[in-house]
Amino acid sequence: MSILVVGSIALDTVETPFGKADDALGGSALFFGNAASFFAPVNIVGVVGEDFDVSQIEYLRQKSVDFSGLMIESGSTFRWGGRYHKDVNMRDTLFTHLNVFETFKPVIPPHYRDSELIFLANIDPELQLDVLRQIKKPRLTVLDTMNFWINGKRDALMELVKQVDVMILNDEELCDLTGNTNIYDGGQTLLEHGLQALVIKKGQHGAVLMDREGRFLAPAYPVERVVDPTGAGDTFAGGFMGHLATCKTLDDTAFRHAVIYGTVAASFVVEDFSFNRLKQIERTDLNVRFEKIRKMTRF
Repeated sequence: MSILVVGSIALDTVETPFGKADDALGGSALFFGNAASFFAPVNIVGVVGEDFDVSQIEYLRQKSVDFSGLMIESGSTFRWGGRYHKDVNMRDTLFTHLNVFETFKPVIPPHYRDSELIFLANIDPELQLDVLRQIKKPRLTVLDTMNFWINGKRDALMELVKQVDVMILNDEELCDLTGNTNIYDGGQTLLEHGLQALVIKKGQHGAVLMDREGRFLAPAYPVERVVDPTGAGDTFAGGFMGHLATCKTLDDTAFRHAVIYGTVAASFVVEDFSFNRLKQIERTDLNVRFEKIRKMTRF
C-alpha cells in the first residue's frame, strides 16, 4: 500500500556541536519519505528550484519512492539554516529562504489520487485542505503542523482537524492549539473534534498516543550521541505511517507498534547529518531497535 506525502523539499545548512553540513538534503517530504520507504512505496509531491541536483535523490527512486509529483520551478530551492546549542533541544534559526516554496500550490497527479494513506506535512493548512479535496477515498489521513500555522491560521487548521484521522504534533504545539497546559486534557479536546488518534511528541522524553482505546506512553530510544536532530519529527511520522501501510487492520495494536517504529526511525536519523545514517541501515535494523524497546519496557 503506497503512501502519499505532500510537504517541503529543502537544502539545509546545519551547525551542531559535532560539525556542520552545507546545503544538505532536507525538508519534511524527504525526511518522511526516507523513513516510510523502509516499509512501503512512497509518492512525493513537492517543489524545488532549478538549482536542485535531482541526482541526489536517485537512491530514493531505487527504494520505490516516486517523484512524479515533484515540480521544478524557475528560481531557487527552499533553504533553511540553523545552529544547535550544546543542548541540541535548543537551536537558533540563522536564515529561512522560502524561494520557490513560497508560492507552492500542490497539484496531486491523477495516479496519486487513489492513495490510501495520506501524510499532510507541515505546510499552510489552506493548502492541506486543498490537497484533501484532490484525494478520492483515503483509508487514513495524518496531519502535521507547527506553531506558525497554529497562531496564524487557527480556523483553517481546526477545520482540518475535523477532516483528518490522526494528528501528530509536539507538546508545545498541542498547548498552543488547545490552550491547555496539560497535554492529556489538550489531547482529549482534539479527540472530541473527531480525530481517531493523536500522537504527542515529547522529544527525548518519548511520545504519547491518545485514541478512543486509551493512552499509550512510548519512551524515546536511548541514543548515545545526537549529532543532528533536524527532521526527527518528520522521520518519526515516516516510520509511523510506514508501519501502518503494512497493516491489514488499523487497530490499537497497529497504532502502538507504529509509534515505536516512528521512534526507532527518528533514533537513527539524529545520529548523523541529513539522511546519512538512514542510508546506512536496512529494515532489519529498525526491527532490532523495535525489539530492544520492547525488552526495555517489559515488566
